[in-house]
Amino acid sequence: MELLLKNKEGLLWDIAGIVSDLSWKTSRAGKPATLDITIIDSGIYQHPKFKISNGDIVQFRKDGVNVFYGFVFSIDTGSDQQIKLTAYDQIRYLLGNGSYVLQDVTASELITKIAKDYGLKTGMLEETTYRMPSLIEDDKKLLDIIMRAIGGELEKKGRLMAFYDDFGQLTLRGMDSMKLDLVLGAGHYLYDYSLKKSIDDDTYNTIYLYKDNKENGKREFYPVSDPENVKRWGILHLYKKADDKANAAQIQENADNLLKLHNREKTSLSVQAIGDLRVRAGNLIYVLLDVLDTRLFLVEQCSHKISGGEHTMSLDIKVV
Repeated sequence: MELLLKNKEGLLWDIAGIVSDLSWKTSRAGKPATLDITIIDSGIYQHPKFKISNGDIVQFRKDGVNVFYGFVFSIDTGSDQQIKLTAYDQIRYLLGNGSYVLQDVTASELITKIAKDYGLKTGMLEETTYRMPSLIEDDKKLLDIIMRAIGGELEKKGRLMAFYDDFGQLTLRGMDSMKLDLVLGAGHYLYDYSLKKSIDDDTYNTIYLYKDNKENGKREFYPVSDPENVKRWGILHLYKKADDKANAAQIQENADNLLKLHNREKTSLSVQAIGDLRVRAGNLIYVLLDVLDTRLFLVEQCSHKISGGEHTMSLDIKVV
């Protein structure tokens, strides 16, 4: 394990040998990655110039995997001779608010612009195809602006994307490149799980998109429904305004895409498994259980813990 700390004076320290506990947490949406470290504060074995300050760079690699590159945001000390550090990746700097008024822009173009405006580094940003006719965001969290734009790529084009910081570079990738050759199952890395199936959250079998016709003053509707699931579950409807600049064919295509996306029972799992640092939120992995057919799951939340030589991970995952 390589765990480096670099301060603003340019001094570089390898602190892997004095770390007692480490956890790395990632979330698919709305949060920066977090690295929590507990250091044994034993002055006998430490260089007299060694110190830690907020803003210092933390770099974590293990087993040939570039895991985390971020910045110290809090330092907790006490009488127990331990130092507890919390570091975040670049996405932490997207939690501040901003205002943007843009036209004919894609999610990848938006990320590039926001990164340039706020001095953030970008890496691979796969091109997105949905061009937002207009984007008006006033005093909104920068990360929320980006995630809404990425959500438009899913809603309009049916393409799920992963946005994250990849070892110091803001990254946007499609799901095809987020698949891991990893299978979790009973007796195969996985040692505990809980399963949930629900139609209570984000499930719709009927879609009503509407658009106000400014020429005749009437509201036009573009409905689509699944009669079999209406019979099974009752009417679970989504009522939503369509893009003003979209034509009838585009709105109907959008309604069809929304039905494909939401007209299903949601299957989610919470998994406890032996750790694999390739796994982070946004990855697709295979899960093999007796109660389910083998299928791809999307990692929504991922928490790795390394303590006393033992590495475990906790995952919240759902069917794509």
